[in-house]
Amino acid sequence: MKKILLNSLLFSTGLFFFNACSVNKAKIDNSLEAFFKKENVEGCFTFLDNATGEIKLYNMAMDTSRFAPFETFDIVSSLFLLQTGVVTDEKMTIALDSASLKYFKGKIEPNIVNAFQFNATPFFQKTISGMGKDTLQDWISRLGYGNKDISGPLDSFWLNNRLKISPDEQLGLLKRLYFDQLPFRKTVHASVRQMMIKENNSAYKFAIKNGLGLEDSTNRISWVNGWVEENNHVYFFSSVIKDKENKVDLPAIHLNIVKGILTQYGFFKGKK
Repeated sequence: MKKILLNSLLFSTGLFFFNACSVNKAKIDNSLEAFFKKENVEGCFTFLDNATGEIKLYNMAMDTSRFAPFETFDIVSSLFLLQTGVVTDEKMTIALDSASLKYFKGKIEPNIVNAFQFNATPFFQKTISGMGKDTLQDWISRLGYGNKDISGPLDSFWLNNRLKISPDEQLGLLKRLYFDQLPFRKTVHASVRQMMIKENNSAYKFAIKNGLGLEDSTNRISWVNGWVEENNHVYFFSSVIKDKENKVDLPAIHLNIVKGILTQYGFFKGKK
């Protein structure tokens, strides 16, 4: 599997590509194994200190392997939809059937912000599929997103293990989203960044996007990607776990793992 450079992205004739990197650019932190063993899951965690360029990671093999993005693809979908005007703004709502509206808890408007925050997949299935295959393939190729494979139905290519991306690649995407380095308007970058913020207080800002789905008949895959800001510094992270035991609330378990690791690294106190 090609290893992906975390801190360098080439821009040439409108195309974005992730490049190979050497393992010695990263510090392997095997102390993180305890967080995954405690929950009896296989997983990885990748961390980038943007100020120093330092990369810490646990489980290199998994970090550079590709998995279906599941709802983490909502980041890219939102960028596409807002850039092209398929979704005109954050308040625009669309008509959904009663089953789909359940994602919005029955009282929340079915707009892109709420769809993003509640992982309301039907919203993105309906809007993204309307963009057309050629347009979607062009955007995916311009981003160099994972294996760039959107074969199959347009309303599920990011859910059915066709399109795949590595945690390493996800980290690079997040950094470029944060610094307005993707081929979208700055206002679009800003809108999507705002959607990702889960906690915002005087000590820190914590932004994430998670995803959950089936890799095969045995394994569920969970993603937690995002960044944490303290004292005007930003730190990016990406994590994947595999679960063979069908744990009831895998996203909550995974988020606890990620926050536990970040706490071990000294975050959430406003002292970084």
